[in-house]
Amino acid sequence: MSISIAKAQKAIGRKVSLNGWVYRKRESGGIVFIVARDSSGILQIAIKKDSVDDASWKAATATTIESSIKVTGTVKEEKRAPTGFEMQAAKFRNVQISEPYPITEYQSTELLLDKRHLWLRSRKMTEVMKARSYIFRYTRQFLDKKGFYEVTPPIITKAGGETGADMFEIDFFGQKAYLTESSQLYAEVMEFALEKTYSFVPSFRAEKSRTTKHLAEYWHLEPEMPYFTNEQAMGLEERMVSYIANTLATKNPDILKNLEVSPETLLNIKPPFERISYEKALEILNQKGLKKAWGDDFGVEDERALTEDKDKPIFVHSWPREIKPFYMPINPKDERTVLSSDMLAPKGHGEIIGSGVREWRLKELLERMKEVEEKKGIKFNMKNYEWWIDLRRYGSIPHAGFGMGMERLIKWLLNLDHIRDAIPFPRMVNRLEP
Repeated sequence: MSISIAKAQKAIGRKVSLNGWVYRKRESGGIVFIVARDSSGILQIAIKKDSVDDASWKAATATTIESSIKVTGTVKEEKRAPTGFEMQAAKFRNVQISEPYPITEYQSTELLLDKRHLWLRSRKMTEVMKARSYIFRYTRQFLDKKGFYEVTPPIITKAGGETGADMFEIDFFGQKAYLTESSQLYAEVMEFALEKTYSFVPSFRAEKSRTTKHLAEYWHLEPEMPYFTNEQAMGLEERMVSYIANTLATKNPDILKNLEVSPETLLNIKPPFERISYEKALEILNQKGLKKAWGDDFGVEDERALTEDKDKPIFVHSWPREIKPFYMPINPKDERTVLSSDMLAPKGHGEIIGSGVREWRLKELLERMKEVEEKKGIKFNMKNYEWWIDLRRYGSIPHAGFGMGMERLIKWLLNLDHIRDAIPFPRMVNRLEP
């Protein structure tokens, strides 16, 4: 039986058994008080010397923090206990007695990262990982309800996604290959067979960034939608993000409360989200003294300045063509820009979605690739892209798509200080272990 079930009203006064780990321990006279934990929560257990057999008493006095245990007893309400419930133990056994636990109450961030394999069982990280699992589930639920098919692209590729820069190069049986930075090209292939598709796999970026929102390995959601315009893509994105936030708040309020996040805050995430052009965003940033010029990308401070007073995400659309990928078509209403948008999370949590129309015309795509080569000094190996360019030769259609970094979404929804806590084992410029 789990701890959450043991604390349910129907279990009060009944003898129940549970398995767990020792979270806290103290002794007072002839009583050992243990706070046990499992994935569902914590429960105080009272082991009284005169109420248990000798083996149970010896086991209780010998047990240590993080020992694995089996307990049988009667659950009652107890206002003095941490959760308002207590088990009066009848039998207590150690499954394995833990060695002295290396994590104590006050530890450095680096030690907690070094001991990540142990820190993940902390109460906060347990709740974050549960929320992460539900967020992944609700993301798939939304897209499945909208008629999308999930596809499974390769992680190893010869084609360099957005720019080919900042990719992890590997030796693939003597050939140069990369860990993918985006599965978009492969999702587009499947779009011509299945229509609405999405890939949901890890992506890799070799950026030497040390900000609170960058990971070298992260989970990347990338849907592709036939015949969608930029505006339609933004509409789908805001409905999806709202669905995830609202469903998490409705179905998992206890997890949010344990992480000191108000469910009501997420219930208020409703479409439509504010839309501002890149040009308008520049005006706002310059008014705030950040001195941005046309063609400048936005960094952490810029995104914070644009969203610090917002309660839900905003879109910044119509970005300059020189700072966006080669596959985005030129905006016919303003040739300085491309048909694109970014969704920025509120309160400075930063970009969570990059989105745009895909250039579906062969001639225009080749021209955009040539433009990027000339202006950015990037040389495309056309042989590696020929299979993808073929899509523009055989039954091409207008389409749009987007990429959402799941850890950035989780960081915002759970109001985490750093993205490293949104993933079990963070991979960053200075972190490869455990």
